[in-house]
Amino acid sequence: MEPEQIEEVDDEKIIYEWSPPTGQKQEFFYKGYPITREQVNKMFDNSKIRECRGHKEKVHTVAWNCDGRKLASGSVDKTARVWTPHRGTDIRYSVELKGHTDSVDQLDWDPTHPDRLATASCDKTVRLWDQRSGKCTAVIQTAGENINICWSPDGNHIAVGDKNDTISIIDTRTHKIIDNRKHPVEVNEIAWNNANNQFFVTTGQGTIKVYDYPSFELQLNLRGHTANCYCVEVDPTSKYLAVGSADALVTLWDTRTFQCVRAFEELTWPVRTLGFSFDGQFIASASEDHFIDVSHVESGESIHHIECSAAMNTVAWSPRDYYLAYAGDEIASDGKYAGNLKIFSMKDPREDTKLQ
Repeated sequence: MEPEQIEEVDDEKIIYEWSPPTGQKQEFFYKGYPITREQVNKMFDNSKIRECRGHKEKVHTVAWNCDGRKLASGSVDKTARVWTPHRGTDIRYSVELKGHTDSVDQLDWDPTHPDRLATASCDKTVRLWDQRSGKCTAVIQTAGENINICWSPDGNHIAVGDKNDTISIIDTRTHKIIDNRKHPVEVNEIAWNNANNQFFVTTGQGTIKVYDYPSFELQLNLRGHTANCYCVEVDPTSKYLAVGSADALVTLWDTRTFQCVRAFEELTWPVRTLGFSFDGQFIASASEDHFIDVSHVESGESIHHIECSAAMNTVAWSPRDYYLAYAGDEIASDGKYAGNLKIFSMKDPREDTKLQ
């Protein structure tokens, strides 16, 4: 299928407006129950970090499945691995997924099925996996080296972006590419909204393009950054869109008005990755700074820094707990990449029960 060329139009609506809120919400919750700021501090201060080691090269991507029981990682070592953190972090509690012939740069789970995983690789393929058997169930050949992937909320389509700035749409029922979109600008991370009717594309021009889906008619071109936009995510409540940029800022956009309501400024290097907690209360972001910033979404306040020994490539919150998985360029004692990922976890600050 020849990719359809997406042309720039002069009369597209570009949103420049920043509309910071007049008041900041300082309420905090633990799984819906109100807690005090002191309890928030306790929750973060008593956090734990566990480490999973299983890759031979650095890890580029991590993602939780829809029920939060499995955690997948993809690596430069050409493999993906599925972990079962509630059983343990030892490699024996993981399954290796082999088949790619180049780096696994990003992966994503089917949001409607806890066992279906998709991986995007620079080997010009997308692979689908059944994590129960560890077997590849489909291989989709693409025209370019794939670096970004996301699964539609209804589970019916996968979008994959390559180094040639082409976005391909794959039908997960037929395993066929049904649409190719060649962009005239650098394309980075991509995402659907939770209603499945809008598609977001971050660009090298410092903008976020908002398309109608599935028509791919350009609706808006959001401009809130002075450098390349790299990462994007919609929060679980559908209220906000977060964008990370090379200007070291994370911007927060109201998905109803598409005005930028807030900017998070804790990082000093280009933002590589970001993610919302399952309740939309916290946002984590990371870069070449040797820490992950965790900020309170509604107030914009930085709540906690998770210290790291290297630049981070990926962060992902569990869909049901305050667990944050992350991975980056950490070096082992032998001077090689550690091939590890870590899980930051917090428990209920109102009691001293152990994490389940």
